[in-house]
Amino acid sequence: MRPLDFRSDTVTRPTPEMRTAMAAAEVGDDVLERDPTMARLEERVAGLLGLEAAMWVPSGCMGNLIGLMLHLQRGDRFLAPVAAHVLGSELGTGAWLAGGMPEALAWEGGLGRPTPAQVTKAAGSPGPYYTLRTRLLCLENTHNFAGGTTTPVAEHRALVAAAKAAGLAVHLDGARLWHAAAALGVSLSDLAAGVDTVQVCLSKGLGAPMGSLLCGSAPAMVEARRLRKMLGGGVRQGGVVAAAGLVALDYLPRLGEDHAKIQRLAEGLRAFGVAAPVPETNILLVPVPAVAEALAALEAVGVRALPVGSAIRFIAHRDLEPADVEAALQRLEPLADLLRGA
Repeated sequence: MRPLDFRSDTVTRPTPEMRTAMAAAEVGDDVLERDPTMARLEERVAGLLGLEAAMWVPSGCMGNLIGLMLHLQRGDRFLAPVAAHVLGSELGTGAWLAGGMPEALAWEGGLGRPTPAQVTKAAGSPGPYYTLRTRLLCLENTHNFAGGTTTPVAEHRALVAAAKAAGLAVHLDGARLWHAAAALGVSLSDLAAGVDTVQVCLSKGLGAPMGSLLCGSAPAMVEARRLRKMLGGGVRQGGVVAAAGLVALDYLPRLGEDHAKIQRLAEGLRAFGVAAPVPETNILLVPVPAVAEALAALEAVGVRALPVGSAIRFIAHRDLEPADVEAALQRLEPLADLLRGA
């Protein structure tokens, strides 16, 4: 039985086109005179986001960390929505290496989203030297652990405006910003408007083997390169992996296919009586009575997924065909009672 892997959209394998591009990539020492292929990738992504410059990093975690380090001094507080990736999935580097004190904002604006009023209240106003300073708002679009939920353009702009009015910088964890733009039918630049820095990931959804881009102003990216080097991220002939990233960007128009796959999975599960919500993008969180037992049963029938709290997370991606979704539903139907808790 062939395993059907819904654990993440990071499990994709490089396509033949990516492997060809990697083998033929023009390269240079990016620490010394810049790698030409990496430079092309950075320019292309910065243009898509409507920002001045970009810098390739090996992972989204490093991109987010450098973003925080650009904006925080030791002991500064930063705000982020509850269950944001920078709070719970990056091993405390926001505090350890960026020196920030995190504060989580409840989802009063919808799944994965605070309200502008929350930002204003949490930011407070400047006080004497012995009071805590709040310096940064971190947003996440789409919000992974809220179920791939999106922040629409108007809400994004209102949150950014509230942050700016309070004197805060804004960092956007846009690891799956591609999916938000596809689901909302807007441009990437609309969803990055007003932010100081944004991280976007090439290996989530787009299928590249590795890499993210941190984007912002040209001066910010000069300092970001210094920070990347300090973190051990000096890149030599990075064009080999950047070439795969350039090919991965060609998948942007097809992201709706992955949304359709996960919507079909959710629809099929609901037909079995399972409490599957309607997904906004390519992520589906299915609440189940016994997570460990349900995951073991899924593994036994060759359907791979991950736990998120009291739910099972399924993510659709380019390496899953619509026929794979139908096969997964066939394997899951006998488990419906377990998934329902009947």
